[in-house]
Amino acid sequence: MTPLLRALAFGLACASITSGLLAATPPKRAATMGDPVVLRFATVGDSRQDPVNFDPTTGPLSQQDQIWLQNSKALSRILREVAAQRNKVLFFNGDMIMGYGAAGPTASNSVDDVMASDLMAFNRQYGFWRGMAATLMEAGTYVVPVPGNHEVQSKAAGKKAVVENENTWRANMGDLIIDTQRFKNIVGLEASHINKQNNAAVDNLASDQSQLSYSFDVADSHFAVVNTDPVGNDNVAPALWLASDLESAQSRGAKHFFVFGHKPAFTYIYKAKPKKSEASGLDKIPAQRDAFWNVVEQYGATYFCGHQHMFNLMQPRGAAWQVLVGTGGSPWDAKQGETTLHPESDRSYVWASVDIHKSGKVDVTAYGFSDDFGPTKVIRRLRLSK
Repeated sequence: MTPLLRALAFGLACASITSGLLAATPPKRAATMGDPVVLRFATVGDSRQDPVNFDPTTGPLSQQDQIWLQNSKALSRILREVAAQRNKVLFFNGDMIMGYGAAGPTASNSVDDVMASDLMAFNRQYGFWRGMAATLMEAGTYVVPVPGNHEVQSKAAGKKAVVENENTWRANMGDLIIDTQRFKNIVGLEASHINKQNNAAVDNLASDQSQLSYSFDVADSHFAVVNTDPVGNDNVAPALWLASDLESAQSRGAKHFFVFGHKPAFTYIYKAKPKKSEASGLDKIPAQRDAFWNVVEQYGATYFCGHQHMFNLMQPRGAAWQVLVGTGGSPWDAKQGETTLHPESDRSYVWASVDIHKSGKVDVTAYGFSDDFGPTKVIRRLRLSK
């Protein structure tokens, strides 16, 4: 074959390969190439480890994870991939620490008492999680924390929220809620109309809720974080505060509304043969849950949550979406070998990535990898608005 024929053959081969690649491009992606993404954010929750009831796939626990009570392997991979996908914000939906103690003063000031105290345990676990999250902040993704029951509740108090744990949350997470200059430096957009003041009086709550339920705007999108376990009202989201907050945002011209809380409004019943009562979230108190969900639906918001260590998408009433992503590394709700409704994802590490386009389109893509740490793949795609 002459050099000219070899060159022509090589060119035809390249054209064939290129044609195949173009044909394999998903139509949706090709259609949005002229509709740039103005903000991409990710969300996941529940990375704390359990030293006793850990999932067999994560055992035996390393000494590190036994001490710091974190699923370090799963969380570190999720954080790397969230950064690689160029998500500019990560909303972490609670239970980043094991917690569950009462992070108050010690019985004495002796070294032994201090080292053995819940206060030390909380701060140690927060410190380790913050150290892992710091890598994401430095890679270009701002981390927004959401309080979970393991952060605010005390097991000794009957799994009820206590003031000292809310204070310890603020002490460890307050600098992230919301550092406007750092947010702008990382995200490239301003966070405005920040509402992080005490809103306890609105919903007749018993304790200061500053930096526990809070909100902010980015461009024409509004983001609201709700504490689903305030002191005295466990398993209750602040519906009246949320209604007022979303109304104000709408009056400013907000077009997209995203709400983040730890506990689901509607429990995902994943078992093939469920028991009669499986409520594990806000649906433990249906009337209060309904008041909250009415607000979510009224403003066309999307609710992202965790608590259940699973992934699920649902439209409980056929309108607003609940996106459950409690899959950051905590022990699976579905046990190994258990028959579930969605075996392809019920035991997968999953996070959701949300694209807000210039046109107003909002797309959600759930990515995940299996409990044996296989390759990452797309779990589900969802278009929230056209």
